[in-house]
Amino acid sequence: MQQGLFSQRLVGLSIRYDRQIVLEHKLMESQTRQTLTIVGGGTAGWLTASLFAKVMGKQLNIILVESDNIASVGVGEATIPPILPFNGALGIDENTFIQATKATIKLGIQFEGWSKTKPSYMHAFGNIGKDFPFCDFYHHWLAAKALGNKHDFWDFSLNYQAAKQHKFAKLQNIPNTRLKGLSYAYHFDAHLYAQFLSQHAQSMGVTRIEGTVDSVGIAAETGFVEQLTLTDGQQVSGDVFVDCTGMHALLIEKTLNCGFEDWSHWLPCDRAMAVQSAHESENIEPFTRSTVHRAGWQWRIPLQHRVGNGIVYSSKHMSDECAKATLLENVSGEVLGSPKVIRFRTGKRLTPWHKNVVAIGLSSGFLEPLESTSIHLIQTAAVRLLKLFPQGSINQSSVEQFNRETGQELEQIRDFIILHYKLNDRADSDFWRLCSGMAIPERLKHRIALFKESGVLPHQADALFAVMAWQQVMIGQGLIPEQQHPLIDSLSAQQRNELLVNLKTLIDATVASLPTHDVFLASLQKE
Repeated sequence: MQQGLFSQRLVGLSIRYDRQIVLEHKLMESQTRQTLTIVGGGTAGWLTASLFAKVMGKQLNIILVESDNIASVGVGEATIPPILPFNGALGIDENTFIQATKATIKLGIQFEGWSKTKPSYMHAFGNIGKDFPFCDFYHHWLAAKALGNKHDFWDFSLNYQAAKQHKFAKLQNIPNTRLKGLSYAYHFDAHLYAQFLSQHAQSMGVTRIEGTVDSVGIAAETGFVEQLTLTDGQQVSGDVFVDCTGMHALLIEKTLNCGFEDWSHWLPCDRAMAVQSAHESENIEPFTRSTVHRAGWQWRIPLQHRVGNGIVYSSKHMSDECAKATLLENVSGEVLGSPKVIRFRTGKRLTPWHKNVVAIGLSSGFLEPLESTSIHLIQTAAVRLLKLFPQGSINQSSVEQFNRETGQELEQIRDFIILHYKLNDRADSDFWRLCSGMAIPERLKHRIALFKESGVLPHQADALFAVMAWQQVMIGQGLIPEQQHPLIDSLSAQQRNELLVNLKTLIDATVASLPTHDVFLASLQKE
C-alpha cells in the first residue's frame, strides 16, 4: 500500500518535473525569438497581427498593445475584391465572416452627379465585354457607337447588370462559356471586423496587452525604439514595432519625426462625417453609392443591419454645419446617432519604415475613401513587411525597398482618385471649378491625353486598378477617345453588331437566372 502510494507520488513528481522542463524550454525558446510589437488595434493592427500569426507565428513573438479608451476612425466599411484571397490566406471562413461582420456583397461603386455628360455610372468590378488580343473590347464598342449602335458600355458588364437588379451568386464563369463571372468584395461593419480579427489573431497566439502608451524609450546609440511604457507602469519591449495608431502616428511621426508629403493641392477635401441609418427598404443594394455635392461627395454603404452614410468635403468651401445639414438631408431612413467631424490631410509619410518602426494604416498616409482602398492598403503593407521582414538585424536595403514600393502604390492610387475630380464638368461651384482646372501629376496628365487621342491606356502589371477600371471612370465622366485601334477592322460592322447583341443576350440571361442579393444573404443564415 505504502509502496503503491510512493510510486504514485514519484510519478506525480516526474510529471510536474517534465512539465517544468517543457515550460522552461518554451520560455527560453520565446526569449530567443524576435518580438513584433504592434501599437494600436483596429483593422490595421489586428489585420497585421493575424497575417503574421498565420505565417510567422512559430518564428515570432507577436504582441499587440491597444487601449480600450481610444476609438478607431472606423469608416472603412467598403472593400475591393483582393480582400477575398487575403481572408482566405488567413484561414477565415467566408460565411462565418459575413455573419460576424454583418457584411453584404459589393459589386462596384456607383458614381452619381460626377459628370453632366452621364448623370450616373458605375466602376463595376470584373470584366466588360470580351477579351481581344492587342485591342480592348471598348474599341469595338466605340466603333459600333460611331455607326449608330445604341448599346451602353455597361450593357456588357455582368457586375453592373447584376448590381442594378440586386442580384448575386458566387459565379466564377458565365455558364458554358470562358467569360468570367461575378467579381465581388464586401461592405461590413468596421468595428465588428476589427473585433473578428482580434479574436482570430488571439486564437493563433497573438498576445493582447490593454493600455495606453505613456512614453516611448529610444536607444541612444541607434535611435531605435526599445520599449513602450504604459500609463499603468507596464513596460513592453520589441525588436520591430508596427505603428497602427492611425492619424495620431505615435511612433513614426510623434517619436521619430519622419515627415509627411502633402497632396491636398490635388485632393482638396480635408474633412469627413459619418453617421448610420436604418434600412428603408428590404432590398439591400449590392453596391456603394458616391453622390456629388457642391464641395465634395457623399457615400452610402448598405450593411445587413444598417446603412453607413458619410460626407467628404473641403473645409475651405463648406462649413462643418453646412456639411452636417447636407449629409442629413440626403440620408434615407431613420438616423442612428450623430455625425462627428473627422479631420484629415491627404498625403503620405516620407519614410513609412524608419529605424525599427513600420507605419501601417492611416499612420503611413491618407487617401480619401472614394475608391475603398483603405483596408487594401493595410493588407499590402502587411504583406510587404512580411516579405521583407529582417532575420535579426534590419538592413537598409529592405527598408528602402519597402518605402519605395509603398510610395509607388500610394501614388498610383492617388492618381486614380485625382482622375475623378479632374474630369468633372460641373462648373457649378468654386470647388468643382478648382478641381477641373487644377494642375495634375505629369504621369496622370499623360495618361489622360493618351486615352483621349488614341484610346490607349498603358498597362501596369503591379497597379491596383486595371485598365478596365480606368476605362469606366474616363468614359463615365465624358472622356471619349478620338480614335479607335485599327484592329477593329478585323470585324465587319455586321459581325460587330452581332457580337454586341449576343454578349448582351448572354449577360441578360445570366443575370435573370441569379438569386437576389437578399436571398443569397438569407441562405448563409441557414448554413
